[in-house]
Amino acid sequence: MSQTQHSGFIGHLIELRNRVMKALLSVLLIFIALVYFANDIYGYVAAPLIATLPEHSTMIATDVTAPFFAPFKLTLFVALFAAIPIILHQIWSFIAPGLYQHEKRMLIPVLLSSVVLFYSGIAFCYFVVLPIVLGFFTSVGPQMMTISPDISSYLSFALKLFFAFGVAFEIPVAIMLLCWSGATSVTSLKEKRPYMVVGAFVVAMFLTPPDVLSQTLLAIPMLLLFELGLLLAKFYAKGSAQRESEQ
Repeated sequence: MSQTQHSGFIGHLIELRNRVMKALLSVLLIFIALVYFANDIYGYVAAPLIATLPEHSTMIATDVTAPFFAPFKLTLFVALFAAIPIILHQIWSFIAPGLYQHEKRMLIPVLLSSVVLFYSGIAFCYFVVLPIVLGFFTSVGPQMMTISPDISSYLSFALKLFFAFGVAFEIPVAIMLLCWSGATSVTSLKEKRPYMVVGAFVVAMFLTPPDVLSQTLLAIPMLLLFELGLLLAKFYAKGSAQRESEQ
């Protein structure tokens, strides 16, 4: 490796380190701004469960430290989710200098749509999935049973679902990138629809808690998002081909 290449490699590592530090700093600053409202944030996230609990039932803490660490942990994840636009901006700033102009024009809307889709997945989980799933599970138990969910267990359950739906809603972006990079094509993906149906339920089985209702509520949107991704990839491919022919 020549001295010029070596210095260029070191420069890239320094740039990467600076971008990572800025991303982590953004998470830390948002966390500091939100930590005072940690209990309120936990109450908001727990609202779908509280609404489905029988009268006089409450959540409990089986660990002495849980009332402090559960809201603290949730606030850290909220800060991470809130900082995603900043994190993606740092990623974009790092890779943009090495891209061609037409690649930049393509990736900017992809990055923006990935942020919107991730937040849409979390919102869908909170406003649609959690009330259905929690309402089902709190109504099917024996009548003599007292329901008192543990705050730490519920937090793990909710965060797992939020992450699963946030990632799953990125399917259209993933399909567009795969088709744009030449790794696959819209025609090829259409031919693999039966496998995608099976794959959606398999992925949902790993991403969600072990119950059929949660898995189904994730697998069905994944299949719909797969179809949306095919439409967008087809439209985007036509637009790219037209721009290339004009050039």
